[in-house]
Amino acid sequence: MAARAADGPREPYGPDAPWAEQLLDQLRPAVRDPRRVVAWLARSVHASVSLQNAHGTVLAGDPLPLDPGLVGRVARGGLSSAALEEGGRHIRLTTTTGAALAVARTEPFDRRAAEIVHRTATVLALLLREVELADAGRRLRRASADLRLAILQLLMVEEVVSARRVAAGLWPGLLEQDTARVYVVEASPAERDALAEDCAEATEGGALVVRCPAMDGHVIVVSPAPAAGQRLRALLGDRPGVYLGGSTRQRLARTATAYGQAVSALAVARHRPDRSAVYAERTHPERLLDPAALRAWSAALLRPLDTLPHHIRAELLATTRLGLDFTAVNAAKVLGVSRNTVRARMDRVAALLGTDLTDLTARAAVRLALVTEAAHGPYDPAAARPRTPAGLGGLLGSPALRDWADTLLGRLADDGRDLRGTLRAWIAAGANAERAARERGVHAQTVREHVRAAEPVLERQLLAGGTDLYEVVLAHLACGDLQLPPHCGSNGDQADAAVHR
Repeated sequence: MAARAADGPREPYGPDAPWAEQLLDQLRPAVRDPRRVVAWLARSVHASVSLQNAHGTVLAGDPLPLDPGLVGRVARGGLSSAALEEGGRHIRLTTTTGAALAVARTEPFDRRAAEIVHRTATVLALLLREVELADAGRRLRRASADLRLAILQLLMVEEVVSARRVAAGLWPGLLEQDTARVYVVEASPAERDALAEDCAEATEGGALVVRCPAMDGHVIVVSPAPAAGQRLRALLGDRPGVYLGGSTRQRLARTATAYGQAVSALAVARHRPDRSAVYAERTHPERLLDPAALRAWSAALLRPLDTLPHHIRAELLATTRLGLDFTAVNAAKVLGVSRNTVRARMDRVAALLGTDLTDLTARAAVRLALVTEAAHGPYDPAAARPRTPAGLGGLLGSPALRDWADTLLGRLADDGRDLRGTLRAWIAAGANAERAARERGVHAQTVREHVRAAEPVLERQLLAGGTDLYEVVLAHLACGDLQLPPHCGSNGDQADAAVHR
């Protein structure tokens, strides 16, 4: 006992520990690595060591000139082990999980060396199995994420039946209800993966949680459950810089509309103390129009698309609706197609409708028709009273809409900078500040400042485009501040004149 005390306690698993303890040390989580184990084995038995898969690829250690056929048989488990002498070297091959452990040395393998090789092969098999399971887990999580994105993309183009079929296998009952809310949670890109997992846990598997393909910091949550919003808001408490925007409850076929609402609410949430907001229903221009006249006009405008097969028509309209609300690049990411595909589909719609979608007034008119059909479904003339569809001018000439437009744009009069004139020129120039500046005889930065100043007055985002901008465009059209776009409704020459009386 005295001698042991003089020497001091031996450090377990240290360099002087027995080889079994040193090998066990390789299984500590902090240092667990097949390459480290192979290097330890080479030092312990004074040999060259190589870990190769069935194709001869070296996974760890040094390359050894071995018969590929023999290595393949051992790696696949056809042979559990092999021993040979070649070129003055003694070689041992031992199977591990999907790989072969090869040990070559000049001295014959004594009992100790053979035992070390055998035990090391067992440890490597465990570590390789762990790596294999981790890789499988990553592939499964990636496949699950891709599947959830595919379901969202189907919902975005109104393919509800297909979305339900895809979801049924892994998430039965997820989309059984006909309505849902869409939430967008915003964080930094670095935080998003952890946030997405927390969103999935908070909704207890009852929501479709998707990492937004268009915005690196966004997580999209489609939830039929009424309590999802409260649970998601609870995630914001200890996370500064995380924001939540939610939509109103919408039919699953209107997921794209709900997504747009959630994004709009998110912009409001960034300025609220609790960092969350739900889309506030307000008076939208389409609600002030005669419903029957609006549906008849929309059907007349979209009639050139009726000759297309149903699935092609639905695909074109869904893509165009997203492309009008967002950029072509972001719409492409959401839909899982290329931006050229989005532009090609929108160009095809524009050609069929005979309109120019680079014109903001035409975009606003076409979007009004698309939103009307999305909200009410295809127009059935037999179910409505017979009528001749009005032109866009006649449609926008209603007293209720005119009063709404005058009130909205009238808010700009309190600013002495003629924000209304600048805004009108900017819209007419296709939201191009340089062209609007030339028209107004001012600097382009002045135009941008005026448009930015108009946003809080109108309570609408303008520079970001989308729904808010199109409402302001319709207000200008209703007041006669802008020329009506051509080819946006029947009886245009007669009815469209009404709005300018």
